[in-house]
Amino acid sequence: MVVGKIKNALRLVALDAVAERFGLVAGQPLAEARAMIPSLDSHEADEAADADLLGLIADWSDRYTPLVAYDETGGLLFDITGCAHLLGGEAALVDDLTARLRRQGIDGRAAIADTVGLAFAAARFGGPSVVASGEAAEVLAPMPLSALRLPAATVFAMSRVGLKTVGQILEAPRAPLASRFGCLLIDRLDQALGLAEEAISPRRPPPVLIAERNFAEPIARQEDIEATLASLAGRLQPSLEEHGLGARLVELSLFRVDGAVTRFAVGTGQPVRDPVALTRLFREKLKGDGNDIDAGFGFDLIRLAVPVADRSDPAQTDLTGSAMGDADLAGLIDRLGARLGPQQINRLKHGDSHWPERAMETLPAMLAGQPGNGEGPEDATSGLPIDRPIRLFARPEPVEVMAEVPEGPPLRFRWRRALYQVVRAEGPERIAPEWWRFGEDLLTRDYFRVEDKAGHRFWLFRQGLYDRESSAPAWFLHGLFA
Repeated sequence: MVVGKIKNALRLVALDAVAERFGLVAGQPLAEARAMIPSLDSHEADEAADADLLGLIADWSDRYTPLVAYDETGGLLFDITGCAHLLGGEAALVDDLTARLRRQGIDGRAAIADTVGLAFAAARFGGPSVVASGEAAEVLAPMPLSALRLPAATVFAMSRVGLKTVGQILEAPRAPLASRFGCLLIDRLDQALGLAEEAISPRRPPPVLIAERNFAEPIARQEDIEATLASLAGRLQPSLEEHGLGARLVELSLFRVDGAVTRFAVGTGQPVRDPVALTRLFREKLKGDGNDIDAGFGFDLIRLAVPVADRSDPAQTDLTGSAMGDADLAGLIDRLGARLGPQQINRLKHGDSHWPERAMETLPAMLAGQPGNGEGPEDATSGLPIDRPIRLFARPEPVEVMAEVPEGPPLRFRWRRALYQVVRAEGPERIAPEWWRFGEDLLTRDYFRVEDKAGHRFWLFRQGLYDRESSAPAWFLHGLFA
């Protein structure tokens, strides 16, 4: 027996078959239940643990359909459109689902119907496991009003006037019912009867394409998993080609016989449909994780899904081979992302500023789209001015400078307590502040490229124009050349 605090009172929230035979019901006060059965064994409800368990069951339920949603009353909703025939029909699906749950120690109830409300009522209030089309009213009629997913207060108010079953309101005038008990009553009734639409919101976005394989005997060896992965990738390729698509995100799901589900996902920098490339990416992913797959007693279902896909047109290689070079670079980015994680591979992107520290931005390389289209990593770096230092400090560091004339290049400077004698200088390159950045105290910068006696090259700037922006401009070191 599980009890929880409801409206400042301990009440029964879940009970087993034995408790039901003694006449106990959910929502009953604990004190009343103990008066009926003094030896009642009760445990406090753990909502967080219940939610975690429901999430694990939902993951496992993906084996029946990718459209799995949470029910507001603590259950799961499946959209099995086009899926039931894979298991021999709707009745066979229900039998397989409940049998597998029982083997895992879970007493589950399931029902299939044309509407969410009708399936809910049939599963929780003793209806048939499969409700045939057109039998909604007949199935609902003997059930209590709580089968319509109504608030407890509404059910109680209706019982006060003698309304206790759905059949009592099926043919009753609707206007008085809605006026007295609210429009939700009519909405729930119409949803259960199929007179009003009710969509479910899947907990995970449905994939674009799926390929899967069931095993009569579970598999556990890494070699068998990789061979199955390659086979499933080969099955996806014709469908991707037919629709002119390429995968940008691919997910491998391994369903263990004990209900545990392991998932691996890899992203790609450009649309991919080559089975060899996809298999190689997952191999890199498994190497990068550094852990062997926990097969337990084996996997009885392996699925390869494409949650995200983009249009993929055939690439035409020119005489210079640039298209092939772009493909090689994209493949390298994909492999590094699979091994190290996509967030670890970044690219440069031009920023909307001439200010050096804002002129370039870093973005995840896999978000760049196809290299060579003006957004790839090589396009950003090739646009860098050749007179910029390779190493640019995140924040310019102050230096002490001696110059021959106030607006001339430095003769010597001190940086981090070391003195550097300048033998060559080039500049200035003047960069004005951004006029659209209001409220910032920005001054004009004059940049100089200088070289000391040892051949070290530096990028310094003087901040502020003499007698116009500052009476004593400050000097900063902003970067180092090779």
